[in-house]
Amino acid sequence: MITHMKDIELTPEELNSLAPDEYQIIDIRDEYAFEYGHIPGAMNVPFCTLTQAADTFSKDKLLVLCCKSGNISEGAAEELRSMDLNAVSLSGGYYAWLKKNIKGEDKTQKAEQSIRKTFHSELWSKFVKAIQQYSLVEPGDRIAVCISGGKDSMLMAKLFQELKRHRKFEFELVFLVMDPGYSPENREIIEKNAEALSVPITVFESNIFNSVYNIEKSPCYICARMRRGYLYRHAKDLGCNKIALGHHFDDVIETVLMGMLYSGQFQTMMPKLKSKNFPGMELIRPLYFIREADIIRWRNYNDLHFIQCACRFTDTCTTCSTGNTGSKRVETKRLIEELKKTNPQIESNIFRSTEHVNIETVIAYKDSDGIHSFLDEY
Repeated sequence: MITHMKDIELTPEELNSLAPDEYQIIDIRDEYAFEYGHIPGAMNVPFCTLTQAADTFSKDKLLVLCCKSGNISEGAAEELRSMDLNAVSLSGGYYAWLKKNIKGEDKTQKAEQSIRKTFHSELWSKFVKAIQQYSLVEPGDRIAVCISGGKDSMLMAKLFQELKRHRKFEFELVFLVMDPGYSPENREIIEKNAEALSVPITVFESNIFNSVYNIEKSPCYICARMRRGYLYRHAKDLGCNKIALGHHFDDVIETVLMGMLYSGQFQTMMPKLKSKNFPGMELIRPLYFIREADIIRWRNYNDLHFIQCACRFTDTCTTCSTGNTGSKRVETKRLIEELKKTNPQIESNIFRSTEHVNIETVIAYKDSDGIHSFLDEY
């Protein structure tokens, strides 16, 4: 039995030395971040509900509070200690644990075999379907597979490697990672995962995080636009004619709904786009038909741990300080989950709506020539 801890912090190494029945990990990030990745056996209690749940915590175990980077969990642990609970903060948070516990062994064979067999219909078949239906990969292409370090882009890299083995024509791949100002810990996690999965990444650096850090209005939007521009430019310098991004089926339908609810427009996330600023360059989204839940299953099946977001804003644990990220995408994701409870076809119906637009019932639309009203030809 552990006596009351004198120190307020516990390192990942010290945590690993404890017997499993001596402690309980309480992850105080929001549920979306928790589902993206967490320490095995952790209990999710978002920060905003922590004190209300205090009565349910065991007084016989060491309570190890975990947030993303350890900035919020220390204060939360102090609050629980004031309630006579044996609580400590995990120093460095989930990312420190992740860095310590990413296993160095080669996971390539299992990950690739699971794509071919266990998740063939959910991942491989849908990947090939998108490529064939939208002509995403063509003879002579040199594609920059853009890797952010998350589950989606790493799966995309493995799928492209599999496609290369089954190729019916010649094309080339470059696995491109942009470091926009990652902390050394986050960059190391990306590099370790790439090595474990035998993905030969090419890394280049930019100062985007420094550029957008003090922007108050829509920093994430500006950051995303800047990152895409850097990726286009660097990919073109490497002789590529396409960049591939890891947006999946859920991203597509969430974007459609977000546009309607928050921007007052019907706008889809296209499976491929020609760049307006980089002539001859094209963006493709080969995970277009793949469900996020299946990506998560593949990740968990292979015991893989990826970063969710490595930007400087969330490195300071702002996402776990209130129990709510404030993200419109997270709000939309939760709305879809709620609607699915009464109509399981909600997701497929939103996606199908982008392919079944009845122009005769559209009040107005816009294109490169401007806005057109149905009254123009009424």
